[in-house]
Amino acid sequence: MTQAVLLDIKNLSVGFRGGQDQFVSILRNINLTVHAGETIGIVGESGSGKSSLAFAAMAYFKSGLEAQSGQVVFNGQDLLQENDSAVQKIRGGAIALIPQNSGQALTPTMRIGEQISEVLQLHSRYRPEQFRDRTIALLGQVRLPEPGILIDRYPHELSGGQQQRVAIAMALAGEPELMFLDEPTTGLDVTTQAHILKLLKDICDERKTAMVYVSHDLGAVAQVCKRIVVMYAGQIVLDGSARDVLQSPAHPYPRALLKSITRLSEATIPQALEGRPPMPGIVPAGCAFADRCMAAQDRCRTEQPRLVKLANGQTTRCFYPEEPKLNAARGTTRPAELDPDSFASQSDTLLAIENLSLTYARPSLMDQIMGRPPQGVPTVDDITLGLARGETLGLVGESGSGKSSILKALAGLLPFADGKLIFDGTSLSRRGTEDRDRAHLKMIQLVFQNPDDSLNPRQTIAQILAQPLNLYFDLTTAQVRQRSEELLEEVRLGPRYLERLPSQLSGGEKQRIAIARAFAADPQVVLCDEVTSALDVSVQAAVLELLRNLQRKRGTAFVFVSHDLAVVRALSDRVAVLYQGRLCEIGTSQAVYQAPFHPYTEALVHSVLEPDPDFSPRVLADDIVELGPPAQGCAFQRRCPKHIGEICNTTFPPWQKSRDGHSIRCHHSLAALADGFTDEEQPYA
Repeated sequence: MTQAVLLDIKNLSVGFRGGQDQFVSILRNINLTVHAGETIGIVGESGSGKSSLAFAAMAYFKSGLEAQSGQVVFNGQDLLQENDSAVQKIRGGAIALIPQNSGQALTPTMRIGEQISEVLQLHSRYRPEQFRDRTIALLGQVRLPEPGILIDRYPHELSGGQQQRVAIAMALAGEPELMFLDEPTTGLDVTTQAHILKLLKDICDERKTAMVYVSHDLGAVAQVCKRIVVMYAGQIVLDGSARDVLQSPAHPYPRALLKSITRLSEATIPQALEGRPPMPGIVPAGCAFADRCMAAQDRCRTEQPRLVKLANGQTTRCFYPEEPKLNAARGTTRPAELDPDSFASQSDTLLAIENLSLTYARPSLMDQIMGRPPQGVPTVDDITLGLARGETLGLVGESGSGKSSILKALAGLLPFADGKLIFDGTSLSRRGTEDRDRAHLKMIQLVFQNPDDSLNPRQTIAQILAQPLNLYFDLTTAQVRQRSEELLEEVRLGPRYLERLPSQLSGGEKQRIAIARAFAADPQVVLCDEVTSALDVSVQAAVLELLRNLQRKRGTAFVFVSHDLAVVRALSDRVAVLYQGRLCEIGTSQAVYQAPFHPYTEALVHSVLEPDPDFSPRVLADDIVELGPPAQGCAFQRRCPKHIGEICNTTFPPWQKSRDGHSIRCHHSLAALADGFTDEEQPYA
């Protein structure tokens, strides 16, 4: 039985006023209905209008934006005709928003309980004396441990996954009929993401709450949504069931997006979608996707297609919805893996990490007097790895596993408590950059996760690229300009970008600038810290191909950190798995992914999502957030589904090495782990 229409958007156009008061559209003639209890995913590249549509559906417009025409009817009320006071009563109550970055949505100076109580006061029927009990109940509903304790904590005392659960609890406090979720799992590791998505699905099933999920992650959308709406250049281009859209989309744009996804089952960099959508305000004579479409005909460039409902139930904006028979490869094959034996050869090792230990604890006065590291359990401990020339080493693990801390130590941004870093035969100082000479600073460069945090917004691209060129090379002004142009060509942008500011670039373009700046120093090692995590799938594929091409051309070695295990497999020669700052498993990419021996590695691999509504990830039954490693025994002891007793709690597990160089640290034998889990153990939820 069809549910009642909860939200009805009719002919909505949203934009801003440009020169000569001309209206520039970013959303054009949107028609969308959401029924009670329905779950809808809105997908598309960055700039397609996904988030703008979600905010417009709540009658919220960022500064400078306005609705030119149309209606947003919620429960019979046109929100665009209501006054601010009436709309504010609906927002946070009947309509709730779960934002992308829960850390920014939560007030850092207020305790968790106080923030949820504010929502209860504004949007619930509960009395003040009931707020505490209701808050504890809400935190329990989102499956947070010990909610009676958590309500008195501040946001910074929680992990990213816990903060996201608090944001969900705040949204539920107003007992909403409709929830909007704006990229709620971006940046979360695979196991945390899987648990959050299962939680959202359960909430919608139990409370019959309608949900609109905005994301570029098709795997996440497939887990929680029954229907998918695809947007391109401010328009809806496809609308249909999740199964139809993901398995046989009747539009070339989502087909191209699906081909751009890195998949765990394929050790390839996928085929990137070339080109860019038209700029806001530019209305093409024909189909907006025509210039990027491999199946475009003459009609597509002269006539704008309208939304048409097909016999298969999909609604498409395309003249030729049938997929053409093309013989294009899905992705680029990986180069032959390096010989595992070469990694252990000192002559081939460019960067050696020996027994590295890191801690964020501050040394006491006695520690400073004695010249010793701070006492306590190290955050990262006993890390021994080698990086060969031209190799890509992937570091994987959940948030808090120490991946980024290791990169910071390699870059000299974080002093290390113990161990050695040896670059090309020279030992690097424990104190970091302040004791490294310019030659070593030049040879190891770091590309940060968020280019907005690393690119000076007040400098042009020319000034940004000139900094490393002036620092490390004796070049004239003309030579700096020429080299900057060459770097932009290498990252496929071109000299026209030199006079632009970072704010004038897309997310993918800014990340390319950050990569160009790292390569400006002509380094031998580039450290990549989640460089594709915030990018949509088409841009991600292009950035991965760019990194590979630069590596082939220059022979650069990479240390690549990512939550996305499929991306790591596509790019890496070897993979090292970390848990709570301890190494669990090391081996070639093929060996680790095809036959993960360590129970933790297997849990990570089984949590990776696929853009398939029939796919079910296997996640660890216990959703535990550990605040630190145990003082003794195996680091994974408290969550391990193959825990075998006291030896796991008290004794550090030994390293075991197979013939192909695949090594694990576990008390189980390699033969026993290769047999996998038994049905009786039931390690997964």
